[in-house]
Amino acid sequence: MTADLIGAVIGALPESEGRVVIGIAGAPGAGKTTLADEVTEELIRRYGEGAAVSVPMDGFHLANVELRRLGRADRKGAPDTFDALGYVALLERLRRDVDDTVYAPAFDHVLNEGVAGSIPIHPGTRFIVTEGNYLLVPTAPWDRVRSLLDVAAFLEADDAQRLPGLLARQRSKGLSEEAAREWVFRSDEANARLIATTRDRAGLILRR
Repeated sequence: MTADLIGAVIGALPESEGRVVIGIAGAPGAGKTTLADEVTEELIRRYGEGAAVSVPMDGFHLANVELRRLGRADRKGAPDTFDALGYVALLERLRRDVDDTVYAPAFDHVLNEGVAGSIPIHPGTRFIVTEGNYLLVPTAPWDRVRSLLDVAAFLEADDAQRLPGLLARQRSKGLSEEAAREWVFRSDEANARLIATTRDRAGLILRR
C-alpha cells in the first residue's frame, strides 16, 4: 500500500484529543486489511506504542455452525452472515468506555471462524482503525456504523487487482480452481456490487 494512501487517511483525522475511530470500507480483495494495518503502524510510529489498534469487522462473522443452521453457509460474507448489531455495539462501547480494557474478536483464516477476546483495546489507545465490507451500507442494522466513524474511507481497486487475490484466498482453503471461481464470481462479486453502491457515503475516496 502506498504512502500516499496512508497519508490521506491520517490527513483526514479530526483535531481531537479524544478517541478517534477510522473506518475503511471497500469490496472484497480491495486491500482494506493491508491499508488498515499500515495506517495502524504509522499511527503507532507517530504517537507511540499502544496508540492505535486495528479492529476488523470480520471478527463478527457468524460461526460456521450457525451459518449452516440458518442455511447461509454457501454465501458466507454476505451482509446477513455477520453479527452486525454486535459490531455496532463494540464501536459504541469503544467510543464510550475509554477507561477500561475492551476486547474485540478477530477472524482466524485457518479456522475460518471469528475468535472472541482476541484484540485488547487499552484505555490509552487513541486510534481505532476498523475495516470491512459493510461499514457504509445504509440499511439496518449496518446504517448505524457510519455515524460512529470519525473518518470514513472507501478503498477502490480494479478487478484486475482484486480478483487474483480472491481466487488465491479460496484456493488456500482447499477449493479447486473451478470451485474457487464459482465462489468468487457468485458470492464475493455479488457482495462487491452492493458495496460499490455505498461509495458516496464515504468522506474520503482512496484508490490503489
